[in-house]
Amino acid sequence: MIVAVSGGKGGVGKSTMALNLGAELDAVVVDGDLAMADIPHGRGPDLHDVLTGRADPIEAVRTIEGTRVLPCGRSLAGARAADLGRFEDIIDTVEREFGRVVIDCPAGLASDVGVQLHVSDLVVLVTTDTDEAITDALRTKRLALEVEAPIGAVVLNRATVGVDRKRAIERALGAPVTVVPSAQVVHEARANGLPVRETDSGSIATERIQRLAETVSRCEPK
Repeated sequence: MIVAVSGGKGGVGKSTMALNLGAELDAVVVDGDLAMADIPHGRGPDLHDVLTGRADPIEAVRTIEGTRVLPCGRSLAGARAADLGRFEDIIDTVEREFGRVVIDCPAGLASDVGVQLHVSDLVVLVTTDTDEAITDALRTKRLALEVEAPIGAVVLNRATVGVDRKRAIERALGAPVTVVPSAQVVHEARANGLPVRETDSGSIATERIQRLAETVSRCEPK
């Protein structure tokens, strides 16, 4: 199963959700942001190297703080040299080897986002409860449907909302909403490159992320 974590607007917590979802699903988290990578990197080859043919995708996967990741390089030159035409084959190779892949998509609606949505079995939209963020999530939803990638779940991040508001967002985005409240434990875990469960396994954020993973798992082809 290949899951794209997207949402359009930057700063809504896509990378945090991708890292945590990958940990819950025992998946490889692929940092798909070629220009502004945000997933913990470590040492060794990265997605830039793989996309230019300098490294094997399986060899570029490493375990950082208990989660398997295929990180991306930080250089502008690496981003410019990357061949997106190789992306689908790379992700298919990683999926065959490891079973599940979570792609942390970049912000915006550039061509690389379309490619990443296209190779995915389903999409998790991440948004905050602002008109701007939800509008961007709607744009991402339309792009996903154009490339035939269904929306499997929505994360309403750093939010506390009532039932009516949650249902309104579910109707607008066309998928079940998991509300993840703002919490210090999430910030601490992110600062250390850890899934939230490794910082506080009993927190509300951990419980909500586990619920999200269950929603995504139910969408997995049998």
